[in-house]
Amino acid sequence: MVLVLFVFAVLAFLIAPLFVIVPLSFSNDPFFTFPVPKYSLRWYYDFFGNERWLHGVWNSSVTAVFTTLIATMLGTMASLGISRPDFPYRRTIMALLISPMIVPVVIIAVGGYLFFGELGLTNTRTGLVHAHTALAAPFVVITVTATLSTYDTNLTRAALSLGAPPLSVFFRVTLPAIMPGVMSGAIFAFATSFDEVVVALFLTGAEQRTLPVQMFAGIRDQINPTIMAAATLLLSVSIVLFVLVAWLTRNTSVKKAA
Repeated sequence: MVLVLFVFAVLAFLIAPLFVIVPLSFSNDPFFTFPVPKYSLRWYYDFFGNERWLHGVWNSSVTAVFTTLIATMLGTMASLGISRPDFPYRRTIMALLISPMIVPVVIIAVGGYLFFGELGLTNTRTGLVHAHTALAAPFVVITVTATLSTYDTNLTRAALSLGAPPLSVFFRVTLPAIMPGVMSGAIFAFATSFDEVVVALFLTGAEQRTLPVQMFAGIRDQINPTIMAAATLLLSVSIVLFVLVAWLTRNTSVKKAA
């Protein structure tokens, strides 16, 4: 019991500062004042009525969707290859695949800027999607590989022995079995792209400015409480994604137990 209370205390200490922005986003004061003297939806009206903020939400959403699709596809294929028992240099390749999670983001941003600059892809959504895919794919690789570690390969052998083509075996047998891991990886990929700011600062122009970049610009140029409303919405999206991952994990555990 003491250990549980200690864990919850540490958790509250870590996440409590995040929730301070929530009451501030409902403040009617044009300055950051805490405690909030008067509550209002003023800054939410300003957020949803401002074309710059909505344009940032649209850019973030479109980029995150395309990143999720590409990263999920590539990450799943990589996991299927790595999970094969006869796959050579498995550990080395796995380390290379997850290296974007270890390398500082600013290094990836600078390298991406120089690389995509040579290809003429800076200040384009295509370049941003490719860069975000490199950041998001490792999450898919990890979750799908973890799911495949508990996958019964006898199901694949049985389907192949009955004459099913390899592609049909994948879509009708393997993919449904590992779908919770694929979906969890896709959710992490979406969150990674939607919240990313450092790489986006290097690779986007005014037309491709995402919501996090717009927030960063707002803090740098002029501190406006509308940023608190934007941050609260981002926090809400993160909580929803976390709940989805927890739900998928729980359903997977229940099915395995059954």
